[in-house]
Amino acid sequence: MVDVPKKRALILAGGGLKVCFQAGVLEVWLDEAGLSFDHADGTSGGCFNLAMYCQGMSGKQIADNWRNLDPFLPVDLHWEHYWKLIYAPSLFTYDRFRQKVLPFWGIDWDQINRSPRLGTFNVYNFSTKQLEVKTNAEMTEDLLIASVSLPIWFPPVRINGQTYFDAVFITDANVEEAIRRGADEIWVIWTVSTRDEWQDGFVAQYFQIIETVADTNFFTIWRRIAENNRAIAAGQAGEFGRHIEQRLLKAEVPVHYLLNLSKDRMVEAVNLGVKMAREWCREHQIPLTDRPEPPIDIHTVETRLAFTEEMKGYLMPGATECESGWQQGKREDRFLMFHLTITIDGVNRFVTRPEHEARAEGWIRYDLLGGQLPVERGIFNLFVHQDDPTRKEMRYRLFFRDGAGNPYTLSGYKDIHDDPGWDIWSDTTT
Repeated sequence: MVDVPKKRALILAGGGLKVCFQAGVLEVWLDEAGLSFDHADGTSGGCFNLAMYCQGMSGKQIADNWRNLDPFLPVDLHWEHYWKLIYAPSLFTYDRFRQKVLPFWGIDWDQINRSPRLGTFNVYNFSTKQLEVKTNAEMTEDLLIASVSLPIWFPPVRINGQTYFDAVFITDANVEEAIRRGADEIWVIWTVSTRDEWQDGFVAQYFQIIETVADTNFFTIWRRIAENNRAIAAGQAGEFGRHIEQRLLKAEVPVHYLLNLSKDRMVEAVNLGVKMAREWCREHQIPLTDRPEPPIDIHTVETRLAFTEEMKGYLMPGATECESGWQQGKREDRFLMFHLTITIDGVNRFVTRPEHEARAEGWIRYDLLGGQLPVERGIFNLFVHQDDPTRKEMRYRLFFRDGAGNPYTLSGYKDIHDDPGWDIWSDTTT
């Protein structure tokens, strides 16, 4: 019996500017893991990465294109129509994107059209009220711009007398196309937020509507595949007639879908994609080749920053829960404090690497261990990314010795979160 190679599909889902994280994942999947795909599909913002992928760019080239992108380049204000108020065609245009970004990224339509990498791009035809799936051989610049033109924000694109725009309201990840093309493995990078936090405001609600549609459509088909696989395992035919392996890397990316004016934030999101993809591959036992750390020098000047802080409280030896340990320590007067100087050696590196690590120096005072004790080595992390984007952590890890020379490690963190109301003090509890 001859083993038939499995067909592997890559789904580059939409997510606006959050797809810069997707580019970081591609740097790992394509370059470090050496993965290849028989078919790749893109929707909305994912079409940008799909175009670069089909052209034959490496994962690092795709990621660097996002790292080096000037956030002020992509769009123009459609100001000449603002006098029409609610009847204006859009708030922005992609004119500068066509003129500046696509050449900067090195987009070459001849290479994309002739590429051996099969890609399918999703775009909505408003004239016929149909989702159209275009192969890389059929793609043009107009179709690419149409595939990322969100109504209200950008004008639709007229092509051959018909009106096209972003397909996100129909699908943000055309998994069905991958199944139709015979995929045995489907690899998805999902950056659309799934958090349960309704926000007020017209902009927030516009994108929450997109999240509602995109998440519902995607996770519905994802569950159908899981149900199909259970049926196949039970000896039944299953909806799709074959087992389909599911690979999903899902993340809450700390960049807005559309509104971002910080190059640092963009670089941080790309590097977060690299970091999380490496962790994901290790969890799934996918071997990686050793590669250097992602580039972080987005400015020419290196800046050093230092500040001093003190933390005071109570610590009870043997306690396993922070609050009860503090209360018991206070009752028994087990006072603890530390005085630290936090030094950031290179602000660029600190800002753009997801761990935001700095050096901590100073001393700890805890009478039970011998009074004031010098910190031999200290690590500080500021606003570390969590799965829940409404929460960040400030982390402290201090290595020291007690009065008798025994080694100890003091680990602590501040839980930084924002919830409704005037409660900034409780939002930054330690």
